[in-house]
Formats: sequence, structure tokens, C-alpha cells
Amino acid sequence: MTRSRRMASAVSALAVVAGGLVSAAVIGVGPARADHCDPAQASQEQQQGQRNRNNNQNQNQDQQQDQDQQGQDQNQQDQNQNQDQNGQNQDQNNNQQNNNQQNGQQQNNQQQGQQQDQNGDQQQNADQQGQGGGRAVLDPAQNPDAQNPDAQNPDAQNPDPEQTAETFGRRNRPTRNPGQGNNGNNGNNGNNGNNGNGSASPSPSPTASEEHNENECADLGPFVEDFVDIRQVAPRQLDARIGRGGSRGTFVSACGTNRNGHNNPDNFIVAPGVSNGAHHLHDYVGNLSTDGFSTDESLAAAGTTCRLGDKSTYFWPVLRDRKVDVNTQDADGNVGQVLRARSVTLQFRGNASSQVVAMPRFLRLITGDAKAATNGAGNARAAWSCTGFQNRISPDKYPLCPRGSQVVRILDFPSCWDGQNTDSANHRTHVVFPGQGGACPQGTKAVPALRMTLTYTVPQGPSFAVDAFPEQKHNPVTDHADFANVMPDRLMQFVVSCINRGRRC
Repeated sequence: MTRSRRMASAVSALAVVAGGLVSAAVIGVGPARADHCDPAQASQEQQQGQRNRNNNQNQNQDQQQDQDQQGQDQNQQDQNQNQDQNGQNQDQNNNQQNNNQQNGQQQNNQQQGQQQDQNGDQQQNADQQGQGGGRAVLDPAQNPDAQNPDAQNPDAQNPDPEQTAETFGRRNRPTRNPGQGNNGNNGNNGNNGNNGNGSASPSPSPTASEEHNENECADLGPFVEDFVDIRQVAPRQLDARIGRGGSRGTFVSACGTNRNGHNNPDNFIVAPGVSNGAHHLHDYVGNLSTDGFSTDESLAAAGTTCRLGDKSTYFWPVLRDRKVDVNTQDADGNVGQVLRARSVTLQFRGNASSQVVAMPRFLRLITGDAKAATNGAGNARAAWSCTGFQNRISPDKYPLCPRGSQVVRILDFPSCWDGQNTDSANHRTHVVFPGQGGACPQGTKAVPALRMTLTYTVPQGPSFAVDAFPEQKHNPVTDHADFANVMPDRLMQFVVSCINRGRRC
């Protein structure tokens, strides 16, 4: 009896082990991680990882139910066997009792036959002997199982130790998770997971390495929700209506698209004298010497990519193709192939309600907020669109453009100067944006308003991102740009004349 029960327990244990191996095999199979951290691929892998975790959880729940059912079936089988054994024992006792009674009756008849000639006292003695045989059969001291059927089967009260361990392991034993110690401890001293606390859940938790693999791209950003179909963006007017006293002319400084590969992660305006002060790569056009250590003197002495001797410096964070495995070891998470703009338009514009005055040389300007994802949108000036849809502007999402249409970045700079300073402590208060109607605030003067328009051919789908500080997770709202005016005075006067006279230069 005990042997058969142990064999059943062993078979059940093998089933559990086999199920665990299958489960481990399923858990171990995951999607390959793309080093380039393509947002679309990362989102699909996150969803696949979640589906795998749900499938594993459901599979383990099914295994747990199967194991519980096996345990119930085993207990029911044991009970049935005990009942059958007890019934057999009872039948044996009844048969033994009947046999003893028959033997006693036969002995009594023999005694009666032998003692027919004796007197009544001898007949009485023969009857007493027959009754005494019956009492001997029914004496509990000789057969204790007659009154205690379970005593014949000690396993009913004292389960097999192997069966007890197996049942506990299937039903009650807490499973270890990554938060538990790795040396066979109960998890109270573990350093990973949920502060080392054990979990009573039978569902396996992903290992720390699996969580890392699934999150290695998810933590970088951008996310699929950071993209929008440009056709779903409502049309809006970007510019204020130009009034009767406004200045309608424009001037374009042609400086190329950075074919010479002038890039660095510096920003001499916001972080002067610091290498990698921006923690993301900038494209530069115009002044050839711009880096984190640039000064007025060094800029004035350098060459330029712009026509008409414009030595101004224009720079912005690069856009990257996240489908290409490049720069994957970047400490700031700016991974992917740099996309050079297909076109760069640097246009100086007028003011909606007044004439413009000349910018002072070495005036420094910034637009947007490189940390808008955490600072809030107060200084954010991002404007994303697509060619052919430039009346649809998204301030906080990357555009998904129809096939044949290019991504457009529009970066407008402030243009209301305080009349005195070329810079300020926060690089914003010396030049501010016009009001809602386009007029400059009182006490400021309108200067030529710079608008950078950059176009890119990008891979289809949500698979590109702007370089950013690590904690900004490549949020499109962080788009920004910088400018320092190093035009010769004569060129600046020409720009002002074109704008105030309504010319396109």
C-alpha cells in the first residue's frame, strides 16, 4: 500500500518537474533585443514581453490547477483505497466471526452428541463451553481492528513523508523570486526585487536580467505615444497677422546643411568652457570654429559656411535614425544613425506691428527648452510638421508623415530685444517673444526674427528621435536651437533694410 502511494507521489513529482522545465523553457525564450532601440521595435517587444509574461502566468496557473487536481485525485484515491481496505478487513472479520461461530456450533453439537447419556448438569456445561468460544472470537484484545478500522491502515493517520512533502511543495510552499537570496535563503536578506521579501504567488517572476533586457530600450524613449499621424493634427496658423505698420520682408542666410560634419556635444552659450556640456550632439552651420570654448573674439576670427560673410553660428540637436545600430554605447542614450537635414532654411523675418532694428553683434539667443519634459512647457517652442502639411503643427509629438513627405522642424527665436544686453543670466530675459498679437512688449525693440526650418527624410513609422539629455527620454517637446549673431554690421543693416521695405532677400 505504502509502496504504491510512493510511486504515485514520484510520478506526480516527475510531472511537476517536467512542467517546470517546460515553463522555464518558455520563460527563457524572449524576443531578441535590438541594440539600436528603435521605438517601434521597443514597443512591440514590450507588448510581446507582456504577452509572454501573461502566457507564462496563465500556463503556470493551469499547471497549478492541474497539480491541485492531481493532489485531490490522489487524496480521493487514497481514501477509496482506505475504504476498500477497511471494507475488506470488515469482511474478513465477519467471515472469521462466522467461521468461529460455526466451529463453536459444531463443537457444541459434538459435545451434545457425546454427552446424551449424561444428566442435565453435563448438558449445561456443554452449553457454557459453546458460549465461551463465541466470546473468544469477539474479544477486542485478540483483534483490535474490529473496533478501529483505521488502525489496520496507519497511513490514514500518518501520511507518507514523501507524499506530505510533495503536497506541500505543490500547494503551500512559497516560490522564490528575484528578490530572494541566491544562496538558498528564504529571501529576507535578498538585495534584488521587492526588498528581498518572498512571494507566495505560484506565478514565476521575470529574472533581473530579463527585466533589464526588456527595459534596456524602454527607458531611453521616445515612446510610441510620442508620435502622431500628421493628418490627425488640427490646422492652425503659426504666424500673427501682419498689421499696417508691420514689416513684411525677409532675408535668408544660406549656410548649407553641415556637409562638413561640424558636430559636438557642447554649448558655449549655456555651458561656456565645458566639453559635452549639452550631453547630446549638435549640428552646426555658419561659423566653423564653434565649440564649448568659443568667445566673441574666436568667432569673429573664424571662417563660415554662410554666404555674404555671415559668421554667425546656428546650431541644433541632431535627429537620429533609431533603426541603425550606431552609437549604441553612448553614455547619454543618444543612439542611432545621425540624420543630416535635407534642407536648412535660416530666415530672418519682420514684426507684425512695427519696423525692426539691427541686432547688436554677438547677441546670443536660445529657443525652446532642452529640459521641457521635466521643467514643463513654459519655455518650450517645439514645432513639428511634414512637408505638404505645414499648416498642421504639433508642439509635443513627432509627426508621422505620409510616404513621400518629409519631417519638418520649425524653430522660431525671440525677437523683442531690451535694447542694451547681448546676453542675460538665464539667456532669455534680454530678448523675449512678441505677445499674442505679434507686438513686442513695452520697453523692448523688434529685431529681425530668426526662423530655422529643417527638413529630414526619416524611416517610416515611429523610428526616429531628437538627441536629448538622458532624463528627457528624447521627448519631442525638448526640441531647441541656439544662435549667436556674428554678421558684419553692413550685412545686418542690409537685412534690416530688406525686412522693413518688404523685400525678399
